[in-house]
Amino acid sequence: MLNSVPMSPSASSSATSEKGLPANIDAEKFILGSLLLDDARFIEIAGILVEDDFALEKHRRIFRRMSELHERGEKIDRVTVANELLRRNELESIDGLSYLVSLDDGLPRIANLDSYVRIIRDKATLRRIAMASQHMMNRALLAEEDPNTILAGAEETLLRLGETRGEKGLMSPLQVIQAYEGGLNAFLDPSKRIKGISTGFTKLDEMTSGLHSGELFILAARPSMGKTALALNMAWHIASRLFQPVAIFSLEMSQESLLTRMLCAAARVDSQRFRAGYLNDQERQKLRAAANQMVEAPLFIDDTAGANLMDMHAKLRKLKQQQGSIGLVVVDYLQLMSIRGRTENRNQEVSQLSRGLKLMSKELDCPFLVLSQLSRATETRQGDHKPQLSDLRESGSIEQDADLVGFIFRPEVYQRDREDLKGLAELILAKQRNGPIGKIDLVFLHAQTRFENRAEDLGDLPPEG
Repeated sequence: MLNSVPMSPSASSSATSEKGLPANIDAEKFILGSLLLDDARFIEIAGILVEDDFALEKHRRIFRRMSELHERGEKIDRVTVANELLRRNELESIDGLSYLVSLDDGLPRIANLDSYVRIIRDKATLRRIAMASQHMMNRALLAEEDPNTILAGAEETLLRLGETRGEKGLMSPLQVIQAYEGGLNAFLDPSKRIKGISTGFTKLDEMTSGLHSGELFILAARPSMGKTALALNMAWHIASRLFQPVAIFSLEMSQESLLTRMLCAAARVDSQRFRAGYLNDQERQKLRAAANQMVEAPLFIDDTAGANLMDMHAKLRKLKQQQGSIGLVVVDYLQLMSIRGRTENRNQEVSQLSRGLKLMSKELDCPFLVLSQLSRATETRQGDHKPQLSDLRESGSIEQDADLVGFIFRPEVYQRDREDLKGLAELILAKQRNGPIGKIDLVFLHAQTRFENRAEDLGDLPPEG
């Protein structure tokens, strides 16, 4: 039977070779030999390579002692490293002083260590993937745990590996500008700066410059405030007007219900009249035109109940491969998502979900619009019922992970006797990592479950639909 204990990164060198795990021993020798020849080069790889990136146990031990000498500000050469290993009773375990000598003996100065560092890191990542896969297979074959617990471990491991691979080094202003598309002139020209994807709401686009790739936008409100309606309005605009692929994960409504709402909003038809079947010829014509537009739009809907991060990730990767890119991902809503396996409490679970969605948005290079519930504090608060960041339900990490946090507030919900408040709505930007915060006035058409710009905010823009 297979051993149930996962192979540690510090497994023996013989185990590495016996298992046939990916490794490039020559690259490891070149790196260690170069450091023995010139210890000033240690800073070239410090923070990029770690001890566990080396495949051979003796190389890990040598690098560990080099790192300790560097931290103490002492010189790194054959003598000091050998002495450090001897002091720890490890000299014989690395095949003695003769092996240290062989690392730099006759080795020319290597001008650029980057390519060797990259080789070592790539091989280390492949080994970690192989080890994680072996460990999961062992757990599955032993069948001593719940399958969901095993899947949760797989999900966490793969997301963590992906996050590690995405790390960037420090960059100087010159390097940032050189990497910017169009160079310095484009960097300094506001008209050529990369802008986000338009949401269709004028004031929101002005404050945010649109939705940006890799950003997590949390849209929160109490039930029946219009979270889904506003998210669908944005999704419809991006898919039908900008022709950017949009993925919608609806954990609360069926695909048919979602399409019905989008269809009525796009056609500006009373959704209640549609459900009841009381439609006139003009309304039917509008719905037909909207339906024709909808089937041409790159909209993709998933209504799997209790969706989890791993399934969502797999579906989005496949969609991106098919479409080339993703304009927007909508998740309706966060508190209905699930984590495979057990967590200590619901706050910890929601924290893992929000962090996972943020990592996914960065990896897939697209904005995520994630809906979230608010606590009842807004309703019990005396006087002002406007939402605050502290009202985010079940986890403070939602605020921490989000690049933008927006709240929907409709005063008519709390003051139903005032006709002058009917249809008035506010989108409150309570947090924006890269821009201003403030209030955006909107109009809510309840019959059509649709938000619109105020007439004075439209300017010369053509109407939606």
